[in-house]
Amino acid sequence: MNRAIVRKVVTIVHTLKFPKKAFTNDAAAGVSSADSVQFNNEEHKLGMTTNMDEYDVAIVGGGMVGMALACALSNMPLTKHLNIAIIDSNPALGRRDCIKKDDLPDARVSTVTPATISFFKDVGAWEYVQQHRHAYFDKMQVWDYTGLGYTTYNARDVGKEILGCVVENKVLHSSLLSCLEQNAEFQKTIYPSRLSSMTLESRSPSTETGFSPSATTLHNCGCLAKLDLSDGKSLYAKLVVGADGGKSRVRELAGIKTTGWSYPQNAVICTVEHDVENKCAWQRFLPSGPIALLPVGDKYSNIVWTMKPKESSEHKSMNADDFVKAVNKALDYGYGPHPQSSFVGNYGDRFSWFPAAMTPSANEHFEVPPKAVKVASERMAFPLSLMHANDYASNRVVLIGDAAHTVHPLAGQGVNLGFGDAFSLSKVISDGIAVGSDIGEVSLLKKYEAERKPANIMMTAILDGFQKAYSLDLGPLNILRAAAFHGAQYIAPVKRNIIAYASGEQKWPLFS
Repeated sequence: MNRAIVRKVVTIVHTLKFPKKAFTNDAAAGVSSADSVQFNNEEHKLGMTTNMDEYDVAIVGGGMVGMALACALSNMPLTKHLNIAIIDSNPALGRRDCIKKDDLPDARVSTVTPATISFFKDVGAWEYVQQHRHAYFDKMQVWDYTGLGYTTYNARDVGKEILGCVVENKVLHSSLLSCLEQNAEFQKTIYPSRLSSMTLESRSPSTETGFSPSATTLHNCGCLAKLDLSDGKSLYAKLVVGADGGKSRVRELAGIKTTGWSYPQNAVICTVEHDVENKCAWQRFLPSGPIALLPVGDKYSNIVWTMKPKESSEHKSMNADDFVKAVNKALDYGYGPHPQSSFVGNYGDRFSWFPAAMTPSANEHFEVPPKAVKVASERMAFPLSLMHANDYASNRVVLIGDAAHTVHPLAGQGVNLGFGDAFSLSKVISDGIAVGSDIGEVSLLKKYEAERKPANIMMTAILDGFQKAYSLDLGPLNILRAAAFHGAQYIAPVKRNIIAYASGEQKWPLFS
C-alpha cells in the first residue's frame, strides 16, 4: 500500500511540475489555423517553458518524406486528430520562401512516379505542385555507349498518359508544407532543433531501457519515448519516426544496424538550358556510369551524371563552356556510336509472329537528345552509396525514407520509395487506431516493415545489379546487355512489366 501511495504522489508531483499536452484521439474543438502549426519557442502560460510536451507521433526530419507522412496522417479520418511534433533544424520550415516561376530551376530535382503523384493528389499537395514549374514526360530512351542496342519506353505502351514528372525538391517540399498549413484541424508543432538523445520510458522505472548510455530514471509517464533536443527542450511521444536521412540520428540512437557499401562513383548534378523544350527523359550508360537528361520545363533539363570521384571533381570545376561540350559529347557520339535502328528493327521482326508481342514504341527509331547550350545552375557533386537498415521498426521507433534505405540514383527511385514508406506507415497507424492498438507497439510497426522491406530490398537489389552490370566493359557482357535492350524493346510483356514496376503501380517486377 505504501508503494502505491508513493507512486500516486510522484504522479501528482510530476503533473504539477511538468504541464503537458495530453495525447488525443479526438480533435480539440476550435483549433484555429494559426494554432495548427506552431513553433515551440514561446514560454508556457504558467511561466515555465513547454519543454516536456507529449505527442502521439514525433517525426524527426522535416524533409520531403517526413512532411509527406505528416500530410498523410492529417488526411485520414482516424489519424487527423493525432497530436504531431516535427523536429528539424532546417530554417525553411519556419519561413515561407516565395518560389517564383521565373526563377532558374534548382539542380536538386526528383522524378516522381504516377504512384507518387496519386499519393500527392490524395493528401492534397499536388495542386500546389501544379502552381510551380514541373515537367511531365511520356517517353524515355535508354541506351549504352557500345551502340549495340537501345530501348524506348512510351506511356502508350501501358495505356497511360505519362511515365512520370520531374519536380524541383524545393517545390515538392513547399507543396507539402502548404498542404499542412491549410489543414486547420490537424495539431502539429514544429521544433526548430536537432535530436540529441532518446530514451524509452516504461510504466515501471525499474524496467526502463535507454537508447543512449547516459539514460537515467525519469518520472513515471507511461510507455513513451523521451526525446532530448539540442536546444535543451524535451518531449515525449508514443511513436518516434526517423525520417532524418541516410545519417539518421534516430537509427543510431535506436541501435538499428545497417548493411551497405560505398560505390566508387560520385554524381554530378546541375541544370542546363536548351534552344528547344525537352519533353523526353534520356539515359545513356557510359563506361564510368550513366548520364541522365531529365526535362524540368521551360527549355531546361536536369543533368545527373555518375562518374569516378576524380572525374567528378574535374567536371565540377571546369569552365561552363567545356562542361556543356562534355555533356553534349556524352549524350551523342562520345565514347561510342549511336545504336543502329535498322539493325534493331530487323531483330524485332523475329518477334512479329507472336500476337500482341509488339508495343507501340517498338518501332520508334533512335533519337539524339537536344543539345545543351549553357549551364543554368550551380554544379554539385556527392558520393553514392547503398544502405539498408536491418530493421525498420523497434519498440516506439520506426524508420522511413533514406533513414531506412538509400539506393543508387540511376533510376530516380530513391524519394519514391520514401513516399511509399510514408503512405504505408500512415495506413498501418490508422489500422492500429481502428482496433485500439498502441501505435508505438513493435508488433504493429512490424506490419509496416513486412509490407515495405521486401519491396525496398527488391528495388535496391535491381538498381545495384544495374550499377554493377554497366560498370564492366567486357565483350560477352556487352552482348548480354544488348540482348536485354532488345528484349525490353520488342517483347511487350517485358516492357509493360518494367514500366508498371518503375512507375510504382506494380510491387514486384516481371509477371507478378
